[in-house]
Amino acid sequence: MTIRENYEIAKKEYEKWGINVDEVLEQLKNVPISIHCWQGDDVAGFEVNKGELSGGIDVTGNYPGKATTPQELRADLEKALSLIPGKHRVNLHAIYAETNGEVVERDQLEPKHFENWVKWAKDQGLGLDFNPTLFSHEKAADGLTLSHPDEQIREFWINHCIASRKIGEYFGKELGTASLTNIWIPDGYKDVPSDRLTPRQRLKESLDKIFEEEINEDYNLDAVESKLFGIGSESYVVGSHEFYLGYALKNNKLCLLDTGHFHPTETVSNKISSMLLYSDKLALHVSRPVRWDSDHVVTLDDELREIGLEIVRNNALDKVMIGLDFFDASINRIAAWTIGTRNMIKSLLYAMLVPNEHLKQLQEDGNFTERLALIEEFKTYPFGAIWDYYCKKMDTPVKETWLEEVKQYEQDVLAKRYSVLA
Repeated sequence: MTIRENYEIAKKEYEKWGINVDEVLEQLKNVPISIHCWQGDDVAGFEVNKGELSGGIDVTGNYPGKATTPQELRADLEKALSLIPGKHRVNLHAIYAETNGEVVERDQLEPKHFENWVKWAKDQGLGLDFNPTLFSHEKAADGLTLSHPDEQIREFWINHCIASRKIGEYFGKELGTASLTNIWIPDGYKDVPSDRLTPRQRLKESLDKIFEEEINEDYNLDAVESKLFGIGSESYVVGSHEFYLGYALKNNKLCLLDTGHFHPTETVSNKISSMLLYSDKLALHVSRPVRWDSDHVVTLDDELREIGLEIVRNNALDKVMIGLDFFDASINRIAAWTIGTRNMIKSLLYAMLVPNEHLKQLQEDGNFTERLALIEEFKTYPFGAIWDYYCKKMDTPVKETWLEEVKQYEQDVLAKRYSVLA
């Protein structure tokens, strides 16, 4: 049977539960995922004076063909985007500035250093998000930035974050869609601290300075991202979940939850409904932690499906800003983007094809037997046929056929890069 015929048969299964599948697909195509640029070059960036990765960030693997120039990175992103259904966004870090060979310190970055990214985004019809880069720098070498006891170092990073908000505002004005500018810092201590409060007081003061200037939220949205632990900060992180949750609520900022930044027994999916009670919007960085915050490529595992379900069943598709954050240098990087982003979209589609209102009512009625039975049965409903049709409708490869395009791109484009390097 054809993809269309399989779709029509599958659609009838869902329609029995009052689910309008055609409307679901129309809704899904308008949900953007913010795809992180740093998967394509192993978080290297394009600084003239760039140093080694630091801040607890580690990229493992040596798969050949990574992007080494802005042009290569944008070309790779274009290829990945052509394999992913829907219209999405691209997330940049400050280290992806283009300075034409000039050394520009991070606190001196300006919108002009991202003009090529904006031109490209306009051509591609994409929105851009942004992050100041508070790692891989000599002024972050001891693991402290915005909470540093040295006022001059703090001031450097404060000014970098202020400059980053201006860049985010520039993105929003130029592209007609608000940029999410997210602040994450690596600050913490390897061993148990003797004073947890003072660094947090300094961080609060730094953030207050960063956010002193009001920026129209039509152009820029501010977010702060928490973490529980990291390499080199195993015992204490200044910007904990509790710290940033309180700061975000008090100061009308978005709290960003990274799925790899919590204890292995904690799940971000379980936090979404609570946070939406008190915040108009919420931001996510979706990755896949394996024993530690290792940022593996997102797979369609139980937690990813639960994240999709929590967003959909709470009518929060327009309230949760979904971004990705993983980096794997052991596999083809374009394939990594494609696998991870398609899985994120699959989790949303899966959730939209569940009779959520009926399941809610079963819970309210105390009918836990039927609730559990239906939840389990829907796991084997013909979701794949709906996904295949959606991909075809959006002019993207169906099933694993996208892999052939990646292999061809590797042969035609990536192979030339590593042959030159060799």
